Amino acid sequence: MKARVHVTLKNGVLDPQGKAIEKTLGNLGFKGVGDVRQGKVIEIDLDETDTAKAEAAVKDMCEQLLANTVIENYTIELDAA
Repeated sequence: MKARVHVTLKNGVLDPQGKAIEKTLGNLGFKGVGDVRQGKVIEIDLDETDTAKAEAAVKDMCEQLLANTVIENYTIELDAA
């Protein structure tokens, strides 16, 4: 099973990289670009075949290491590979 974790900053948390991307897109001539927020994607191959167990394991990974839950949100996608 493959897990994909999307980690983004919570609303209200300053995102300097997102602001830099937003400004640069405008400088490159892309019009109509609003607020840009950046994040990260983490892909994990799991030996688990039970979806509920896999999701629980990845949630624990996020809570313990992959996301700083004070300032970041995360979402989990699972694909049976």
